[in-house]
Amino acid sequence: MEYYKRIKQVRLQHNETQQQLAALLETSQQAYLKYEKGINEMPIRRIIKLCQHYNLSADYLLGLTDEPKPLYIEK
Repeated sequence: MEYYKRIKQVRLQHNETQQQLAALLETSQQAYLKYEKGINEMPIRRIIKLCQHYNLSADYLLGLTDEPKPLYIEK
């Protein structure tokens, strides 16, 4: 799965709006929309922030695996 499709899928699963994610990523809603449509590449610093926000591995968020592993392992 392309990463831009995955970030939209995860956002919708968490019942968050594009506006909420844009605020989290310190960007405009229009810029975030372009990430979700695959028009613009999302900068790595924003991918990292999404991984932290959702507690998901970058591999999952980037579509490299279909197994949603947590970013942090609970001890």
